[in-house]
Amino acid sequence: MNLITPDSGLLFWMVLIFGIVFFILAKWGFPAITGMVDERNKHIDESLKLADEAQARMSHLAEEQKALIAETKAEQSRILKEAAQARSEILAQAKADAQAQTAEMVEKAREQIANERETALRDIRRQVALLSVDVAEKVLRAKLDATPEQQALIDRLANEATEQPKS
Repeated sequence: MNLITPDSGLLFWMVLIFGIVFFILAKWGFPAITGMVDERNKHIDESLKLADEAQARMSHLAEEQKALIAETKAEQSRILKEAAQARSEILAQAKADAQAQTAEMVEKAREQIANERETALRDIRRQVALLSVDVAEKVLRAKLDATPEQQALIDRLANEATEQPKS
């Protein structure tokens, strides 16, 4: 056998086996391979389509998240504004109440001072009246013969009246 030039019988059998193998592959092998390739293409196309949908959903969710964050910030700002306004109203109300209570306390203190002043004046008037009666009584009891004696008695009674403890 020559390696470079094949024999005609060998060539015949090689062509026949090649034709049988090609027929078997064409009948059953190639359709199965192309079916698997087509199925794989469909699977890849579906996967790409699902990935695109997932990416679109993710971008939509990201937009929703941004909108929710903006809404939350606006709500937070509104709540803080309301809290500040409520705080200032409470402070103003507390200040007004404190001023009203202070004014009321000052007015009560003034009334009490006026009442105590009136009581003290009445007490002083009463004591002056009692002292006047005592002085008059003592003056009437003493003999009032001489003018220098009368003057000495008045001076002495005035000194006694000023020395008496106040009750």
